[in-house]
Amino acid sequence: MKYSSIAAKAVSRLFILLLLFATIPLFQADSSKLQHLYIVTKSKWLFFFPILLIASFVYFFIRCTIKKYSEPDSNWLLVVNTLVLMIYCATLFARIYELVK
Repeated sequence: MKYSSIAAKAVSRLFILLLLFATIPLFQADSSKLQHLYIVTKSKWLFFFPILLIASFVYFFIRCTIKKYSEPDSNWLLVVNTLVLMIYCATLFARIYELVK
């Protein structure tokens, strides 16, 4: 139980820290390039899974925080969810940064 709470706290704090650092280059970039950045899709379902991933992160983060990281199953689910969300955000950041650069 101890390892799961340490892992959940570390990964969630790392994610929030990386999310803050990822916004810095977007504010320093030319704002005119960001205004002409559009997302065009053929399917509405494209946004379903990223929204589900973010919603589940918020749910598990709030649940673990309220329970004070005492449930190992919720902690490990938060860790896995956060790692997948980090990978998704890193690919999204790299793609947007490539377009803005």
